Amino acid sequence: MKGTTMYHNLLAELTLEEKVSLLTGQDFWSTRPIEKIGLKSIVFSDGPSGVRGQAWDERDPSVNLPSATALSASWDVDVARRYGQVLADEAQRKGVDVVLGPTINMHRTPLGGRHFEAFSEDPFLTAELAAAYVDGIQELGIGATPKHYLCNDFETDRYTVDVRVDERALREVYLLAFEKAVRESRAWLVMSSYNQINGATASENDLLESPLNDEWGFDGVLIGDWTGVRSVESARYSQDLAMPGPDGPWGEALVKAVEAGDIPLAAIDRKVLRLLHLAARCGALESVPAETPKASAGLDAEAFARAAASAGAVLLENQDLLPVEPTATKKIVVVGHSARFPRTQGGGSASVEPKRVVTPLEGVQAAFPGAEIEYLPGVLVENGLNPLPVSQLRNPVASEPGVHVAFLNDGNEIHLEERRASKLVWFGGDAPIERTTTLELLTSWTPDTSGEVRFGIATVGRVELYADRNLVLDTVIKPVGTDLGAALLAPPAHAVNLAVTEGQAVALRLVHTPPRKDAGLQNALGITFGLLPPEIDDDALIESAVAAARGADLVVVVVGSNKELEAEGAERDTLALPGRQDDLVAALAAANPRTVAVVNTGAPVLLPWAEQVGAVLQVWFGGQELGNAIGDLITGAAEPGGRLPTTWPANEQDVPIFRIEPVDGAVEYTEGIHVGYRNWLRQGVQPAYPFGHGLGYTTWQLDSLEAPREVQAAEDGTFTVSVRVANTGARAGKQVVQLYAARPGSSVERPVTWLVGFRAIELEPGTSAVVEIAVPTRSLAHYDGGWQFEPGAFRLVASTSLSAAGVSGSIALTEF
Repeated sequence: MKGTTMYHNLLAELTLEEKVSLLTGQDFWSTRPIEKIGLKSIVFSDGPSGVRGQAWDERDPSVNLPSATALSASWDVDVARRYGQVLADEAQRKGVDVVLGPTINMHRTPLGGRHFEAFSEDPFLTAELAAAYVDGIQELGIGATPKHYLCNDFETDRYTVDVRVDERALREVYLLAFEKAVRESRAWLVMSSYNQINGATASENDLLESPLNDEWGFDGVLIGDWTGVRSVESARYSQDLAMPGPDGPWGEALVKAVEAGDIPLAAIDRKVLRLLHLAARCGALESVPAETPKASAGLDAEAFARAAASAGAVLLENQDLLPVEPTATKKIVVVGHSARFPRTQGGGSASVEPKRVVTPLEGVQAAFPGAEIEYLPGVLVENGLNPLPVSQLRNPVASEPGVHVAFLNDGNEIHLEERRASKLVWFGGDAPIERTTTLELLTSWTPDTSGEVRFGIATVGRVELYADRNLVLDTVIKPVGTDLGAALLAPPAHAVNLAVTEGQAVALRLVHTPPRKDAGLQNALGITFGLLPPEIDDDALIESAVAAARGADLVVVVVGSNKELEAEGAERDTLALPGRQDDLVAALAAANPRTVAVVNTGAPVLLPWAEQVGAVLQVWFGGQELGNAIGDLITGAAEPGGRLPTTWPANEQDVPIFRIEPVDGAVEYTEGIHVGYRNWLRQGVQPAYPFGHGLGYTTWQLDSLEAPREVQAAEDGTFTVSVRVANTGARAGKQVVQLYAARPGSSVERPVTWLVGFRAIELEPGTSAVVEIAVPTRSLAHYDGGWQFEPGAFRLVASTSLSAAGVSGSIALTEF
C-alpha cells in the first residue's frame, strides 16, 4: 500500500469515535469527510451498465449502455475495456468517485432474476471480461467494485439463504470469476453479498480474508452491499465499510465493543487505513496526489453504445435472409409491443434514466428511409403498471409538463420537487425521505383514449387518490415478500377504474403515507402511477398482424420480456416468453418466410418457432441505442458480433439446474465444478444453442492449431496456442476463436471440456491471420487444498462454438 507511513500519521490524529465514524456512510451514497486530516467524502453510484449518480432523477439523465449479458456476448476484452472507460467518463460528469460494478456472479441457472446483470456461466470468460472492465474504469481515475462476493447467483431469499458449496467449486468457479479483477487489475473495492456461504454471512466470512487479501493481495476496501453489514461482530472480519449511512450496526455500539476489548482496535485501524488509501486513489485526500489522476477517454458514449449493442448481438438463426438490402425493400411490417417499448436495461438497482431511447421501430425507419413501414402492436405483453407519458402530464404549480411533488412532515412542507415522470424513486439524494410523513403529488392528466381505464398506483404504504377532487382510492399497499430492495424498486400495484374522455384533463392528487422503514432504507422511497393494460383480444391482434405481413417484403417482429420479469429481487418462474408472443411469431412466419424475429431479453428464453422464421437475432437489453443497432444489423451496416455466453435450452425439462428453492434455508451447489455447459455435457443433453454459438454474415475456416509439446506446471505460467483463421466469404466480418481443453482418462474428476482461452478477430474477405491465444497454465490445474497439476496429455480444441467442429492438438503437462 503506497504512502503507508503517511496514512499511519493521519490515523494517529483520529479519535476512536472518528475512526469508527468513517466505517459507515454519511448518507446513502457517500462516506464521511474529516476536515482536520484533509479527508473528503467519497461518492459511490450504482452501475453496472450506466452511472446513475446520487439521485434517481429523470432531470439528470445517464448513458444507458447494453446490459452485462450483451457485453459478455461480445467475447471481446477491448469492448469491455472501452465500456469501463465510458462509465468512468460518466462517473466524472456525475461527480462520482466509485462505480458499483461489474456484477460478475455466475449464470448458474437461466431463471436467475439478475441474469442480465452478470456476465456468463463460464468463470474464465467472466474473469477476462470483468478484469478488462475494471481496467477501463480505473485507468481514468474512477474506482470499480466487482460484486457480489460471493455466490449471490440467485435472488430468492438472498438476505438469508446459505449457499453450501465445496472448496473446489469455490476456487475453480466462483472465486475464479473474481480473481483476475483483483489480482491483476487491482480493483479498488470489492462488494460483499447478502447471503451466507457455508454457514457464515458474507460480511462475517473468512473468505473476505482468504483468498482475497492474503493470496490475491487485495489492498482495497471491502464494501458491504447496502444493508448487508448487520452486526457489530462483523467488524472483527475483513469487512471495511458498511453502507448506507448515517445509521448502521457500526456506530456507538462498535466504539463500546472496542473500548471493552471485544473488537480489537487493530481491526478498526486496518479498515481506516484502507479507506484512506481508497481516498488517495480517488483524489479525496488533500495531502496526497491521486494515484491515478482523473482523465477522459474522449469516447462518444452514444456511438459506443450503438457499436456495443451490435458487438454483443447474437445471430441465432439465419435462413439466408439477413442482411437485407435497403434499396430493394419497399414494404416493411414491424410488429410487437417491444418494437415501440423495448427493454434497454433490467429492473432494479442496475437501472438508470437515459436521456432518450431509440426504439426498434425508430431504428428500422431510419435504416430503411425509402420503405413504407407499418407498425402493429401484436399481442399483450405487459401485465404491470405503465407510467404515464410526461407529454400527457401538466404540473399545475410550475405550469410545465410533469408532476408537483411536496414532502410534508406532520402537514408542514419541508421539500418540493418539480418532476417530469410518473415513476419516481428516491434512493439517496437531497429529498428528506426520513422526515417525510406524507408525500403529495399533483398533476393534470390528459388521456389519449376514451372509456374506462385501470388507473394504478405502485408503492408500499397508504395511498389516497383524488380525481377532480373526488376520492376514488383509499388503501394500504403491503409489500410482497421480505426483500426490502424489491419492495422499493418493484412494489405491488393497486388499481381503480376511472371513466375518462380523450383530450379532457383530469386533475389528480395522490397522497402517500410511507411506512417507517428499518435502518438503512429509511431514506429510500418509490412510487409510480399510471395505467394497467386494458383487456385485449390477442386473436384479433394476431390476425391483423398476419394480414399485414402477407404483402410485406420484410417482417420484423420484436418479442421480449416485460417489466415484471428480469429484475432484482425475484427469479423468473418460466423460460417462456410472456403472453402469446410465441403464437404471434409462429403465425407471422407461416404468413411470410421473410420474417426476422428480434429477441429483446436479458437472459435465455424458449424459442419454439426459431426454425420457422427467416432469422433470429438476440439483442439482449441493448441499451439506449438498441433501435439504431437493430437497423444496422438488419441491413448489414454492422455485423452481429456476439456469441452466447450462456447455454440456451430447447425446453425447461432439459435444464440441469432449473428451480432455485432453498430447503431449510439453504441451497446446495451439488453440481460442484460442473456449472453451465459443463453440466449439459456431463448429462449428455443437447441444448437449442450451445455455449459460444453465434452466426455472422461471412464464412470462416480454422486451418491449424499449434501448441507447445510440453508445458511445465506452474501457477503463474502461461503458454501460447496459435490458430490460423481465414475469412473465406465475400465481406469483412468478426469471428471469436474459442479454445477448449479436455483431459481424457484423468484420475481427477473434471468437466468433459472447459474454456481456457479466446480471442475476437476481424478480417477482410479473402484474408487470413494467425491468432495467438495466451493460456494460463493454471487453467489446466485442479484445486485440492492448493492448486494441483496432474501430469500428462491434455487435448486442446479451437473452434467457433462449444459444439462446432474445429482444429485440435495436444500438450503434455510436466512437473515443474
